Amino acid sequence: MTVLKTSMRNFLAHKGRMALSAVAVLLSVAFVCGTLVFTDTMNTTFDKLFAATSSDVTVSAKGASDSGETTSDNGKPPVIPDSVLGEVRGADGVKSAEGTVFSTSVTVVDGDKDNLSPTSGGPTIVGSWNDNDARTMEITSGAAPEGAGQIMVDADTADKHGLKLGDEIGVITVVGTHTAKISGIADFTVTNPGAAIFYLDTKTAQQVLVGEGGVYTNVNVTAAAGVSDAQLKKNVLAELGGAYKVQTAEETAEANQKDVEGFMSVMKYAMLGFAGIAFLVGIFLIINTFSMLVAQRTREIGLMRAIGSSRKQVNRSVLAEALLLGVVGSILGVGAGVGLAVGLMKLMGQMGMELSTDDLTVAWTTPVAGLVLGVVVTVLAAYLPARRAGRISPMAALRDAGTPADGRAGWIRGVVGLVLTGAGGFALYLAGAADKATDGSLWLGVGVVLSLIGFVVIGPVLASGVVRVLGAVLLRAFGPVGRMAERNALRNPRRTGATGAALMIGLALVACLSVVGSSMVASATEELDKTVGTDFIVQNDNGQLITPQAVEAVKSAPGLERVTEYKWTEADFTTPDGKTLKETAITAADPTYATDLRVETVAGKLADAYRPDSMSVHEDFAEDHGISIGSKIEVAFKDGSTGALTVRAITSSEAVVDAGAMYTSIDTLARYVPADKMPLDTLLFVSAKDGQQEAAYKALKDALHEYPQYTVRDQTDYKEALKDQIGQLLNMIYGLLALAIVVAVLGVVNTLALSVVERTREIGLMRAIGLSRRQLRRMIRMESVVIALFGALLGLGLGMGWGATAQQLLALEGLKVLDIPWPTIIGVFIGSAFVGLFAALVPAFRAGRMNVLNAIATD
Repeated sequence: MTVLKTSMRNFLAHKGRMALSAVAVLLSVAFVCGTLVFTDTMNTTFDKLFAATSSDVTVSAKGASDSGETTSDNGKPPVIPDSVLGEVRGADGVKSAEGTVFSTSVTVVDGDKDNLSPTSGGPTIVGSWNDNDARTMEITSGAAPEGAGQIMVDADTADKHGLKLGDEIGVITVVGTHTAKISGIADFTVTNPGAAIFYLDTKTAQQVLVGEGGVYTNVNVTAAAGVSDAQLKKNVLAELGGAYKVQTAEETAEANQKDVEGFMSVMKYAMLGFAGIAFLVGIFLIINTFSMLVAQRTREIGLMRAIGSSRKQVNRSVLAEALLLGVVGSILGVGAGVGLAVGLMKLMGQMGMELSTDDLTVAWTTPVAGLVLGVVVTVLAAYLPARRAGRISPMAALRDAGTPADGRAGWIRGVVGLVLTGAGGFALYLAGAADKATDGSLWLGVGVVLSLIGFVVIGPVLASGVVRVLGAVLLRAFGPVGRMAERNALRNPRRTGATGAALMIGLALVACLSVVGSSMVASATEELDKTVGTDFIVQNDNGQLITPQAVEAVKSAPGLERVTEYKWTEADFTTPDGKTLKETAITAADPTYATDLRVETVAGKLADAYRPDSMSVHEDFAEDHGISIGSKIEVAFKDGSTGALTVRAITSSEAVVDAGAMYTSIDTLARYVPADKMPLDTLLFVSAKDGQQEAAYKALKDALHEYPQYTVRDQTDYKEALKDQIGQLLNMIYGLLALAIVVAVLGVVNTLALSVVERTREIGLMRAIGLSRRQLRRMIRMESVVIALFGALLGLGLGMGWGATAQQLLALEGLKVLDIPWPTIIGVFIGSAFVGLFAALVPAFRAGRMNVLNAIATD
């Protein structure tokens, strides 16, 4: 009880000093809990949606995916004949059955030809209005569509694009473009996670989406009273045999959930990873806080030891303070995490993915995980300072506050740090020298971890040298004030090293990712210049296939020399070594593709791969299966027949553009795949006549005005798009890393604040002999700047080393250009100085307001 009372008294006595450490714990726990609540809420939303939209039993074509996705290579959904509907209705236990048609391989435009698809990446669905949809949609204005001239739209899409009753919109499919006027607007009775949904009547949907009547994509079956879904499925299968896919509501919901599960898992664990980085940075803050508090209470602890307190009691007292800090910070963090999750939901709503707070899910494991993690991390971080407190002897009661540095510990730290850093550097060397990226990635991970730990351990040793250099360059110009700032930073190298290390971690990751991202863009740009021999590329940015009508529109544009079609499909390969490779990708293109893409070959000529019944393979594939020029591969095409194709070319496996592709001609593909099953084009490569590039560029854009889902890019546009994509990804990662950097800034603030308290008497004496308030504040600001720059220098140097090694691994995959983004690196370094200035504002202000006499009288 005495230990607890002492801990409570000390905690409350230093509550201001504990506040910043508590904020670090709060932020880290909030990020963990916010991530868990947000992802759990999204799972709940999708679970409710899939459960509400799934009929008791669904019958679909064998070619449909388990989740009911209807996009196919030829742009038409897999269908079943209407006779199946009659057979299903005759099965035992069927209360009702209804045929429906829907497709996601569509584009919907308004009267100005603007795309109405969601910008959040959600699907655009066009289907027939049916009783199953009526369970989750309520018509709030107008009426359901009747006849070819009417269409209904969901309320979210109508609100976003300002659509109203009577507006004309167009549905673009592989069949053609169908226009209709809005007859009704329907609102979701469940949460809409971001889809745009349009409804036609059944007959119109069949003609618009499939191009023929008397077919359905699904038959939705409702069970009679007392009949389970499993029994109903068994009865339907007995009636239909195995010709069709039959799923219960639970199976359909599970399949749909799997579609989003991968994305959800990646997002969840990525965000938790960044929360872990914030926790790691917070550990340094907590260690520094307790180390300085213990040092400041040296005399007090010595007196406690002199009157009978044991080492264990002192140790437990400090750990109890850490426990209190962890509990308070974690409880506040759990509450802040729920608020963060709600904020993320609102942000997703702005991006088009509507998530309702009614579905907010806080599982009991979330606050428990946050509390346990926050408390455990805080107590562990305080363990070393607590041990140090326990070693204080009763004789310390006779000394001034503060403990002398432990020279032996510093020597040991230096040796251990050098060993770890050397081991990390050697692992990075092995990673860069690896022959295979998979082997090198393991060494890269080991090198990153060891070099990071090594730099953290050796930080106090490095602080003495680096701070002196920074002081000579930056601080000496400020005269005595600058020299005092330098000496203050050097006074306790362990503290300076730990504070700088907190900032180092976040900036090292920023520098590493900047180098990797910049190198990827530079490598891809160089590869495009070397290999792409066409003027323009036409594609859909979301992977949607190009309809025949759009292809014809492109070919009709004036000023073009050639248009190369590019298709992608799957086939089962039987190679000369007797192995059968299922669902292997094969690319079919026009023979002019050999000119449009200058692919390096190691044997044969790529142009020969476009001869009848011919193909190419890449070098690694050829080596793995004993293939040479003239070898024959038995290719069973998806939705087609089987042919024996002769290998006419072997391409280099080091290509970046179309890496690992195996080519054949469209004519060869057409020989084995029926016309109605031929895959649509994935890309179009367009070359203009000499001297007409600018006019052709405009003509292509005009030709595709009716098809806004497709983008025309010249090589400059394509490079900019690539740069933007990588830039957006990096910006998102930088945003998540900002949490760790914020915690690191709190560490600098806390270190300075405690340092000011520690130096109260010293500050009073300096003020007494003539140091002005302005000079005092400047001294503290400069001390903060030099600590921040110390951390930035270590972090940026370490991160560039990691990034350069990672680029060596990327070079094995064809990305051979190392590009150091110096503007970013220099900008971050300069920004770190401003971070130091910002962190020093409050401590410097408080120091300047000290009463001189009271400060001198401080014990």
